[in-house]
Amino acid sequence: MTRANEREAVDFLAAHPEVVQIQAFLTDPSGIARGKVLRPEEILTAYRDGRPLPCSIQSLDMLGADVLETGLVWEEGDSDRPCFPVPGTLTHAPWHATPTAQLILASYERDGAPTPADPRHALARAVASLEGKGLKPVVAIELEFYLVDRAAAQAGKPKPAAAPNGFAPAHLQAYLMQDVEDFAPLLDEIFAGARKMGLPARTLISEYAPGQFEIVLAHRDDALRAADDAILYKRLVKGVADRHGYIATFMAKPYAETSGSGMHVHISLADDSNPNLFAGNDPALTPLLRHAIGGLEATMADAMALFAPNANSFRRFRRNSYAPLSPAWAIDNRSVPLRVTSGPAETRHLEHRVCGADANPYVALAAVLAGIEEGIDRKLQPSEPIVGDGYARRKATLPMNWWKALEVARRSDFLRERLGEKFVDIFLTIKEVECDRFFAEISDVDFDWYLRNA
Repeated sequence: MTRANEREAVDFLAAHPEVVQIQAFLTDPSGIARGKVLRPEEILTAYRDGRPLPCSIQSLDMLGADVLETGLVWEEGDSDRPCFPVPGTLTHAPWHATPTAQLILASYERDGAPTPADPRHALARAVASLEGKGLKPVVAIELEFYLVDRAAAQAGKPKPAAAPNGFAPAHLQAYLMQDVEDFAPLLDEIFAGARKMGLPARTLISEYAPGQFEIVLAHRDDALRAADDAILYKRLVKGVADRHGYIATFMAKPYAETSGSGMHVHISLADDSNPNLFAGNDPALTPLLRHAIGGLEATMADAMALFAPNANSFRRFRRNSYAPLSPAWAIDNRSVPLRVTSGPAETRHLEHRVCGADANPYVALAAVLAGIEEGIDRKLQPSEPIVGDGYARRKATLPMNWWKALEVARRSDFLRERLGEKFVDIFLTIKEVECDRFFAEISDVDFDWYLRNA
């Protein structure tokens, strides 16, 4: 993995002398930012020598408690690892009143090897494996989120936020332009922040529930950067919402009676001579796209614990919910998990619709790319395409609760071989401990924390 050159920091600070602090953070297995706030005079040292952070950060559960079973705490003496800036991620944190920048870090061992438990390295390995075959993933990530009334959430009874004009959305009203108008001050600030941060924020949609929105991030021909975009975008949305007096949550299913929030991964493959190896308008698809779908269908159950990493994640999966119950694919059909887009032949790509918005973008995208590579390597063929209602035409076969998904993942040779045995073991160990704890002692405080930090 390429490390950032300190020239990046020199140029950024020269262009923005007003910056007084820099939030430098790792993303832990649950997708939570954990790090330190640095002063500008400290940042060059981080580029040259790395910033030391405890290895136990990659052992933490959602609530920040050490998961001792990972072996990353006392066995390591909670020792530091040098964490280096990720190229291109030094940018503004424009929601802060104090001029603030932010920076994604990646963790390394003392000998310079990537730290096995760092989720970004898991994605880097998946990307490198495909690139070793001459294939470059082209990726965009869509994330749905809810705006929630802060006082109601703090009282343990979340409800949709009222707009600045006093109107509180209460009906489904998908794609309603009035919702976009009502929340324009906040949404405009998100887009302005995205421009300042260099995020490719594009289409805005009022989604299929009161207070639910989606902003589309444009495709990148750098899959790691696309996942970085998703991490930074989530921080931006939460930060701007907080400035406006709301909570923005990427919780998979904050309300039982309305739509869940998903993370949809749009993906195609390119090589040195062809920018889109999935392109075409033949309903039979290109051979490479067929193999990619075959691999994703074959590995979907194994990866469910990565696509849906929390207890709440599984509340999304219901009939007629736009969240899948079984592996399937179709052309331009949102009742299946793998949607091949229609439109001009050169734009054809695959939309993976399984993940919840609470999934770690690095982990989820790594599992998607690994599934695609599995299909290509084994020349797997997809099932017959669904025509019409995918829920009516396929029985539910995916793991539909947290503990079952973890059991299936723990038995998966595919995950260990493709994503790295050490990473998979640590990730699943953390989630297994969380799962046991959830059913033993979950409290309202835990729910409120998850609502805000998912």
